[in-house]
Amino acid sequence: MNTVSATGLVDQTLGLLDATDLPLAAPAAAAARDLSRHLALRLRDHVRPRLSTLGAPLLCVVGGSTGAGKSTLVNALVGRPVTRAGAIRPTTRQPVLIHAADDAPWFLGENVLPGLRRTRGSYTGRQATPSDDRAPSSSDAATDGLLMVQDGAVPRGLGLLDAPDIDSVEDANRQLAGQLLAAADLWMFVTTANRYADAVGWGLLADAAARDVTVAVVLDRVPEGAAGEVSAHLREMLIERGLAHARLFVIAEQPLDEQRMLPDDSVAELRQWLTHLGSDAEARRAIAARTLAGSLRQASDDVARLAEAVAEQRDAEGELCQQVRQAYAEAAQAISEASANGTLLRGEVLARWQDVVGTGEFFRSVESTISRVRDRVGAFFTGRPAPVDSVEEAIETGLHAVIVDAAAGAAEGAAARWRTTPAGRELIAGRRLDVNGEGFSERAATEVRAWQGDLLELIRAEGQGKRFAARMLSLGVNGIAVALMVVVFASTAGLTGLEIGIAGGSAVVGQKLLESIFGEDAVRRLAKKARGQLDERVRALLEADARRFTDLLGDAPTQPAEFDDVARRLAALSDQLSAGASATGEENG
Repeated sequence: MNTVSATGLVDQTLGLLDATDLPLAAPAAAAARDLSRHLALRLRDHVRPRLSTLGAPLLCVVGGSTGAGKSTLVNALVGRPVTRAGAIRPTTRQPVLIHAADDAPWFLGENVLPGLRRTRGSYTGRQATPSDDRAPSSSDAATDGLLMVQDGAVPRGLGLLDAPDIDSVEDANRQLAGQLLAAADLWMFVTTANRYADAVGWGLLADAAARDVTVAVVLDRVPEGAAGEVSAHLREMLIERGLAHARLFVIAEQPLDEQRMLPDDSVAELRQWLTHLGSDAEARRAIAARTLAGSLRQASDDVARLAEAVAEQRDAEGELCQQVRQAYAEAAQAISEASANGTLLRGEVLARWQDVVGTGEFFRSVESTISRVRDRVGAFFTGRPAPVDSVEEAIETGLHAVIVDAAAGAAEGAAARWRTTPAGRELIAGRRLDVNGEGFSERAATEVRAWQGDLLELIRAEGQGKRFAARMLSLGVNGIAVALMVVVFASTAGLTGLEIGIAGGSAVVGQKLLESIFGEDAVRRLAKKARGQLDERVRALLEADARRFTDLLGDAPTQPAEFDDVARRLAALSDQLSAGASATGEENG
């Protein structure tokens, strides 16, 4: 095994986990976030340190349910009360790690459980207590660190860690117990004759089986005469759950002495097994390799599950984005239709345009005799047309109202669609996204004026030739731009005034005015370009407003393929370690 590349793979996995927060309330998100957090702890606390050396001392975590007698068992194995045992629950508040002097460099460093602080402890006659006066006592210490106790009774090559209860009434204790068990090379599970079938313990045992952790089960407080029946049933349960190779030790129910200690001979068999294990370097190495391979295999499975959760996140994000895009696309379409089907050439705009080009009677005459338009256009250029400012203002007001109304509808529609999904509901909870965004009306007015400025630039660019000068001066650039707006607002799919006759003579006159200056082809080109510029400005305006929704989605989640690739490589590394552990076992056999 290439340790450097293996460590690099673990670091890559940790980086992938750290970069993936699964923010959306998709069905599998909550469970996947917990899975990711627990996997990261296992990788940091156990896998990465153990990859550096399989021959380092083993971490034996003593775990079990409340009142099972874990601390009492540890004290009996050591031969004196180094960890607190008693009737008050929970008893174990700060985990105690007892180790041989030669193993201090390994356990006191950051090789095992690097995220937990260390406090050196010493024996005071009743239990181990922190040597540092500034450190909290073991009875009320926070459960975020390890109390380290050096004791010659613990065999070299093995550390005993008395963990909090797996079913503690305190959340912090339960979480820490799970973290410690996940970091174990060897797990000593302590239960009693009355509680060995409890579901909580078997859930953790199933996890140990999935990781190939070497498990020793201590059946404690067995009543006289019940050892055979109870141990036989427990053995059957272990076999059914994939733990056929677990060692089983039985401790009979018996009174404790004044120091709450078990008789020394009650743990003799268990102590002998641990001592033998501590003296057999190859056996320890095989256990470490087997557990490490199992941890990597489980990590591979977990990463594969996270790939599914990431895919679910991407699907949920895609659905939410599509809902917003659809709502705002409908708004853009509504604005485009309203600004092309003649709607804006009614009411105030039409009245002001009539003031510029002639009377209502003139418009009626246009409808009956197109030839008279040419005469009126000629008179228009030789006469003194009314100012076009009022038309410009009316167009600006009308177009602005259409845009603001359509955007409000898009916001309301997008919010309504998001409320139909758990992820969307959570994102918009407490937010007023179903109305126009702050400052949208002002931005819309700015864009309308900017578009009117675009038209002036189009007119100037098109009329650069000298032959256009006299005619353009007669009406003025602003007047020609207004005429172009009228044509744009009466155009659909590239067709203009005379071709579809929308809004009657208003479009006809605007068409003819422009054709008399630029020619028919140029008018078509100008109208098409002006329409495109308007659509582009509206689209950008709506996209900016839509980001009020899409920005809530955060960064795009990691691609599932990245997780799949890491899962495959973790599985391959697990197989490599398993093969090595099997070969070592065969050689020892």
